[in-house]
Amino acid sequence: MKPLRATPPLRPSTAQFHTPSAERPLRANLQHFSAETRVVPHRHAWAQLAMSATGVVRLTVDHGTYIVPPTRAVWVPPGVEHAVTVVEDADLLTLYLHQPRGHCGPQVPRARQAEWQQCRVLEVSDLLRALALELDTTRDSAGPPLATAVLQRERRLSALIFDELQRARPVALGVALPADKRLRALCEAVLDNPTLHTTLDGWAQDSGASPRTVTRLFRSELGTSFVQWRQQVLLARAVSLAAHKMPMAAIAAELGYASPSAFSAMVRRSVGAPPSRFFASSRDRNVPSSPHSQGLANDRGESRLRG
Repeated sequence: MKPLRATPPLRPSTAQFHTPSAERPLRANLQHFSAETRVVPHRHAWAQLAMSATGVVRLTVDHGTYIVPPTRAVWVPPGVEHAVTVVEDADLLTLYLHQPRGHCGPQVPRARQAEWQQCRVLEVSDLLRALALELDTTRDSAGPPLATAVLQRERRLSALIFDELQRARPVALGVALPADKRLRALCEAVLDNPTLHTTLDGWAQDSGASPRTVTRLFRSELGTSFVQWRQQVLLARAVSLAAHKMPMAAIAAELGYASPSAFSAMVRRSVGAPPSRFFASSRDRNVPSSPHSQGLANDRGESRLRG
């Protein structure tokens, strides 16, 4: 995987045109992002679900980072600062959810709200994806108010989406990030190009710190070893490759493993399941293109606006 080039980060500029409310509790924003685009850290007053209609993005919060391939989504509670890095050309579909005061989650009962008060990775069912892609993505300021029939359809779709989100299976994917600036820089370099070095010595040399110092920081900051942490990075990358139906042997080679069996052993240690089972949803699902993607791809002026 090529390292991301240093490109000027963009500021979000379209989210305010899709603000959810009590009357329209679920809004959708679909945008095309070119590979290597970075959106600066920002936050919203509402909750959001970041889904990829096509391509792969990485969503980063203060304490961790999450890969978003088309088969999974990341839940971000209201007020949580997050940034976006585009791993490959992507059509990012973001759902914005109105959160009444004192409530958090997709209209879940109070007994379940605690689990939605932190970022989490969710499986995206075929039904959830199809429903989300049917939502209207028109800006609030574009054209006349929506017709009553359109709003009624949006409410019905929203009710089904909320139900699917409540049923969505959480996935133990995500890579912890440290607060220490030195270690943070090293971790972000690994995320950008995880196969550049295969040992801690190479990464430590690039960061200007000794392997011993880096080892100590991993233990004190993240409570894990560099090897275990990097395995989570590789596992997240493998999920995005599997979404493109890449064979397991090719994924193992892409990630620098000497053999498919060595890669399989890593997956079993990390998630307690063989690759054939863990990546099944990524490999077997026929990911449809967004009905809006064609227009976005042809409208490069609009695609420069980010949210």
